[in-house]
Amino acid sequence: MSTRTQNEAKFGSWDELPTGGRRYWLDVLGRMGWRARYLKEVDSNEMTLRFWQEIYDAQGRLVETHMKYPVDKGHCKV
Repeated sequence: MSTRTQNEAKFGSWDELPTGGRRYWLDVLGRMGWRARYLKEVDSNEMTLRFWQEIYDAQGRLVETHMKYPVDKGHCKV
């Protein structure tokens, strides 16, 4: 389990959720103009509820998601 300080340092961006938890995200730019966004949703105790990846094309359109936690569902085209 990560602490709030660790999550803030690792992801760098977050939103406060109405439930008291947070949604963290980190954007990683690809060489071909695409962007991957890693998202982590936690409860008020920083316990991970969901972790997933979103892939955006060079025009900023969401093209693929990959739910990794709690169940790895593999890549899904949008």
